[in-house]
Amino acid sequence: MPAILDIPLSLKTGEVLRREGLGVNFKIRPRIKSLILELLASVKKAHLLEPAVAYEIHPITEMSCEQVSLEGNSVVHGSLLPSTFPEAKELAIAVGTIGPKLERQVTEYSNGGEMSPNSNHSVIQRAAVDSLTQEVCRFIAAEASSRGYQASSPANPGMPGLPLTEQWRLLKMVPAREIGVSLTSSGMMVPRKSTSMVIGIGPKMKTWTRAEVCARCSLKNNCPYRIKIEAYRQRPKQ
Repeated sequence: MPAILDIPLSLKTGEVLRREGLGVNFKIRPRIKSLILELLASVKKAHLLEPAVAYEIHPITEMSCEQVSLEGNSVVHGSLLPSTFPEAKELAIAVGTIGPKLERQVTEYSNGGEMSPNSNHSVIQRAAVDSLTQEVCRFIAAEASSRGYQASSPANPGMPGLPLTEQWRLLKMVPAREIGVSLTSSGMMVPRKSTSMVIGIGPKMKTWTRAEVCARCSLKNNCPYRIKIEAYRQRPKQ
């Protein structure tokens, strides 16, 4: 599958607030909302986001309790995938990035010791990666639907049952370098605001909310960006 470039991202105020560590029920003041909108506009005007994704869909040949074997002798280790969607027929492996420009600007401001609205661009980076993940899920869901299947929610290396070390394997299974993504010797993704994920494709695929992911995460109450299940369910419709 070729790399997909110039992916349109829809960044919403609520996502930026969550990445600021504010809850879903936070009542935003008009001035704060105005500042966020100005920040988003400045990022768009300067073309600081360069979202791209590379993904491949691999037929599953065998599944055990600790690994999933794919066509072409590739293997994804860990208990999460077999236990979460045992009926999967295929695995979609995806790597996405928002590019290096915004990260580079954040670094420049930090190194220069400047304080300005641009200092909050790091929040936009995190919200943009969230938005990119949603877009990737839409791509995969559309492909799954075209073959009469469903797509699961994404599983990321580092989640319980999917070791972070599997990230090395995942990047070799897609044309990651075509979108400028690589790993350092320590396993850090470059650009840093990049993500990798695995999505199950088949009948009766399991999906989960962000709140449910937060509930299972090892960071739990120590993460300022968590979403509580109760708050998620009570969130007013917009």
